[in-house]
Amino acid sequence: MTPEQDTIPVIDFSAWSRGSIEDKKRIGREVTDACRRVGFVYIINHGIPSDILKEAFGWSKRLFDLSLEEKMLAPHPLGPTVHRGYSWPGLEKVSQDIITDGDEEKEAENRKISDFKESYEIGSEDSKTQPNIWLRQEVLPGFREFTTQFYWKCHDVAKELLRALAIGVGLEDEGFFLRFHSGINNQLRLLHYPPIEAEKLSSNVVARMPAHSDWGTITMLFQDDCGGLQVEHPNEPGHFVDATPIKNALVMNVGDLLMRWSNDLLKSTLHRVTLPPIENDIRVDGKVVTKSRYSIPYFVSPDEKSVIECLSVCTDEDHPIKYAPVVQEDYRRMRARGQYAETANAPIP
Repeated sequence: MTPEQDTIPVIDFSAWSRGSIEDKKRIGREVTDACRRVGFVYIINHGIPSDILKEAFGWSKRLFDLSLEEKMLAPHPLGPTVHRGYSWPGLEKVSQDIITDGDEEKEAENRKISDFKESYEIGSEDSKTQPNIWLRQEVLPGFREFTTQFYWKCHDVAKELLRALAIGVGLEDEGFFLRFHSGINNQLRLLHYPPIEAEKLSSNVVARMPAHSDWGTITMLFQDDCGGLQVEHPNEPGHFVDATPIKNALVMNVGDLLMRWSNDLLKSTLHRVTLPPIENDIRVDGKVVTKSRYSIPYFVSPDEKSVIECLSVCTDEDHPIKYAPVVQEDYRRMRARGQYAETANAPIP
């Protein structure tokens, strides 16, 4: 295994919008090649200005600096149906396991090790099945306005990445995926991993975010400089490599539905958030404590009624169809079943 194969590729997107047809074909090939090999790629010069990203992380910090009482004014609903609002530490449990209705024993086993993080989920104001749950304006003035605008800025970038993927897999119509992605079913997530004793993470007393794949088409992730994101090595199952932060870059990864669309040509790779590199140790009562980590993933999903079926350009005699057609909403509900329990104790402020 060479060092290059251990590295998540970095692709410069600057020539995409102003380049030639050949530039677009080249970038499309580069993106899909990374998605074939690793399932992850860094995108630089993606089109969202650095000052906007800085402002987004500033809003995230201000949000999570609020008191628990204030954040609980917009609580995430119990159960997996609506995925919006504030999730307190321990509410969400990320897992790769599929939990079916009535399998309480498996769900309880899955939750023995809780996830120590908090998040806030934001979607399109046009979604009727996933309505946003907002804090009141006076609690965090300007938050709703900025995040709503940022949501659609991210969608603009997502559309171009979907065009690049269409070209890269060999579709004649670069707008093919756009027909399934109006943006209404995407999700903006603000994530905060509070400081915690490093030993608790290394000994698996609690987790940050266990190994999992994403459910949608692609995910765009913006991360701070803390570190901790890891990606499963494409040729060594169970071995994870660091996705070291690159300032102002986004990390794009393939989701399950794009993997199904591409008939496994593109990889929906397991990834996790774990103990970050400990530099300049923070010590509390003699114990090493991690610093806060902030990240902003943007989940790009097909519209709810979209039917995802293997593309003909990704199938032949040597690559027969691996997946039956699936409706996006059905797949989302299946994967979400164990993530948010139907009952949970609210946190004590």
